[in-house]
Amino acid sequence: MNIKDYDNFFLPADNLDTAKEFYKNKLGLEIKFDFADKGMAAFKVGDSEPAIILSTMQNAKPTIWFTVDNVREAYEELKRKGVAFLSEPFEIMTGLSVEFTDPFGNKLGLTDYSKMPHLSGQKK
Repeated sequence: MNIKDYDNFFLPADNLDTAKEFYKNKLGLEIKFDFADKGMAAFKVGDSEPAIILSTMQNAKPTIWFTVDNVREAYEELKRKGVAFLSEPFEIMTGLSVEFTDPFGNKLGLTDYSKMPHLSGQKK
């Protein structure tokens, strides 16, 4: 398994309008996508591909996702090494993801771009 890059940084938000006001109007970050109907809004940081994604989902915790070539393979490898996952790999719009915690309770995740082969060979 090879972690390739950061994917996204997830942060909880009680109110997306307030989040957009702060991140867009106060910090000056550009909106990358706005899925208010799904309780999420993402903000670009400079020219970096990883974004800050604010989520209103219940029990949302700060989470860092990393990109890998194949989530299922990485999942199996890390399971053999004793990593305790929060779920089985699950589908998202761009591919597969899976989440786990480190020994200190920090939430981390892996994602691939298997539904977007044109991005697989790039930085992601």
